[in-house]
Amino acid sequence: MNPTSASKRPRRKWLPYLIVLGIVLAIAAAGYWLAMRTQYAQMAQFMQMRGRPPRSTTASSTGNARQPAAAAAGAVAFQAPPMPVGTATAVIGDIKITLNGLGSVTPLRNVTVGAQVAGQLLDVKFEEGQLVRQGDLLAEIDPRPYQAALEQAQGALARDQATLANAKTDLARYQTLFEQDSIARQQLDSQKSLVHQYEGTLGADAGAVAAAKVNLAYTKIIAPISGRAGLRAVDPGNNVSNGSAIVTITQLKPVNVLFTIAEDSLPAVVKQLRAGNKLPVEAWDRGLKNKLADGVLVSLDNAIDVNTGTVKAKAEFANADESLFANQFVNVRVLLDTLRGATVIPTSALQHAANGLFVYVVNPADKTVSQRLVATGPTEGERVAIGDGVKPGEIVVTDGIDKLREGSVVELPATNASTDAGAPAHAAASAPSPDAQKRQWSGAGQGQHRRNATTDGTTQNKPDGTKPVDAKPADAKPAEEKKQ
Repeated sequence: MNPTSASKRPRRKWLPYLIVLGIVLAIAAAGYWLAMRTQYAQMAQFMQMRGRPPRSTTASSTGNARQPAAAAAGAVAFQAPPMPVGTATAVIGDIKITLNGLGSVTPLRNVTVGAQVAGQLLDVKFEEGQLVRQGDLLAEIDPRPYQAALEQAQGALARDQATLANAKTDLARYQTLFEQDSIARQQLDSQKSLVHQYEGTLGADAGAVAAAKVNLAYTKIIAPISGRAGLRAVDPGNNVSNGSAIVTITQLKPVNVLFTIAEDSLPAVVKQLRAGNKLPVEAWDRGLKNKLADGVLVSLDNAIDVNTGTVKAKAEFANADESLFANQFVNVRVLLDTLRGATVIPTSALQHAANGLFVYVVNPADKTVSQRLVATGPTEGERVAIGDGVKPGEIVVTDGIDKLREGSVVELPATNASTDAGAPAHAAASAPSPDAQKRQWSGAGQGQHRRNATTDGTTQNKPDGTKPVDAKPADAKPAEEKKQ
């Protein structure tokens, strides 16, 4: 055996491991170089948006690429970019103090019109869903049997009237004969009794005639109230009996709404009612998007429901346009009072902490935020009254609050107005300008995310109507920094 070949065999066993290790190291080096190059490109893009050129525009594949990458990493670590946020200005406004409840529409009168006599239904004079007036003819039952009964009663009445007249004539004769002492007293008294008997019969006949007239009138079914007719319960040609339902009429003008009020709010309501104030009531649809009608509170129930802790209340609505329908579910808002001259901000600015509610207030000088504990008052929709902690004219953060901390630097919207807490939430929107679109950026570091396009394209004005002096991009730097 050749000693030279034997000495080389152990060395050949390490050769594959060395090759694999070299490949791994090459891949790791390439990955590290690509990561540093990507991070430098992102930092260069960010510095370019802020108006500064990157410190180095070229980088080789060797050690020169590490210097700008390290500088970019240092900039990200020690100088966090401003956080884009949405803001609103605290304003002085009025807050309506309302009580909310769930209710249902209840008609003042809901009458089921039925037949009062039996017979065949000849005709129906109304259309389903038609508005009818009191006294309108709704349906007609065959009147012939009742007309015959009336004539029969009238005949009996005429017969008995003649019999009574004859008896009265005989009574007059008997009285003359009795005075002449020609007949006995007993015969005269009998004739008087006969006259009284016929008078009673005549009264019964008159009652029978009146009853026959009433039954004949009941063959014409008349609307007892004004309202909207529902679906008919029976078709013409059917035989109906006394009490058979024909149609239901619902009075909708005016209409009531029954709802509940929490017992804790009852003293304030009773105080207003005792003072003679008519509390306005609004009826809203199920989704609280559309107001259906306006009315007033008219009465309260006399007891509190111990199971729910609420008391029933009734409001009356004119319902001229018939926007409220019987048994309709509605959301009710009772205007109890109005808080005037309060400091108002959006409810989206409120944040919860262990020691209470707080907001982030923006310092216009350096665009930093500070936490302030606030005392809140009544709420109206997306607006809340602030009793303490925020003054009118101060700017609060309403969007992008999750990553903010005390002293964080924020970037205020430059192309849109800070939302006015006293303005409607559905203000008109406009498209952002091309400069604003260029400022939108994305990144991988802390606080770096793509800024959402704002929906309000107007410029924020001060309370006196002038434009703020700081209505410029928050990322703008002084001239001295640009020179450096």
